[in-house]
Amino acid sequence: MSQQHPIIAVTGSSGAGLSTIRHAFKFIFERLNIKPAIVHGDGFRRYTDRQFAALLDEARASGRNVSWFGPECNHFPELEAFFKTYGECGSGVVRQYAHTAEHGEALGVQAGEFTPWSPLQPGSDLLFYEGQHGGLMANTWTRRKVDSRHFPPEIDRRAGRQGIDVAQHVDLLIGVAPAINLEWIQKIHRDCKNGCSPEESVETILRRMDDYIHYIVPQFGLTDINIQRMPLVDTSDPFIARDVPLADESLCVIHFRDRERHDFPDLLRRIPGAFMSRPSTMVVPNKDLRLALGMICAPILARFMEARGAAL
Repeated sequence: MSQQHPIIAVTGSSGAGLSTIRHAFKFIFERLNIKPAIVHGDGFRRYTDRQFAALLDEARASGRNVSWFGPECNHFPELEAFFKTYGECGSGVVRQYAHTAEHGEALGVQAGEFTPWSPLQPGSDLLFYEGQHGGLMANTWTRRKVDSRHFPPEIDRRAGRQGIDVAQHVDLLIGVAPAINLEWIQKIHRDCKNGCSPEESVETILRRMDDYIHYIVPQFGLTDINIQRMPLVDTSDPFIARDVPLADESLCVIHFRDRERHDFPDLLRRIPGAFMSRPSTMVVPNKDLRLALGMICAPILARFMEARGAAL
């Protein structure tokens, strides 16, 4: 953790709603006149889309599962090194992943590929990371044996044996984890919009489940704030759901690790419809999540900037 160069990480599965949190934070940054360096976790993937497709075919032939959640397909040591370097000097080496042809054209690369590794632009006040592994910690590695037959040598040497602790460098860690059936509904509908069949989307859910359990879920035990969207409509069979529940058909359960860090009576007065379900858990209407995040996180970021100013 760093007073001069604080790090905020929003972590969760793909399709969980991370971009919604990113947009909410952009409003907070503008209101507080904060200049963030925004980094997406996709840039730390190990393979291009074409390389991953070939790897997936090879894995299926050998009867094993691979996914974007696990160590075989990510630069975990580089991610931890980047967080560490940013906390020390406000810089680091990153690259960008092109999600679409339009995005790739803007970056100068093909869709599904990466820009070259390059230093961050100087002058940021803090780092804002959005991705699947912002809270990755060493114990998420030790829960599953690393088999050197399946992993490149550098992963076995640097990650499987030494472990990874990305979370130690983060000053504010936020987890986003919808109710699991809702997460699956969101993924299936998003995949189908991108040309996948429902059967292919379900196959992906099953294939990545082991990595989800070992590399995504444990992060939520380390977060400062967890946000869980809960539908108020029937999602008991996510594989036949015709649409994604609307914002007005959901509540957000927000859990706080440190109750002393927040003024709950003031938050309840300022957030419409909010109530406490437990001493450390607040429930808000999903449509008011952006407002709630502003009320909850703006004071934390203001304290970060005060400490940064004093340290500089």
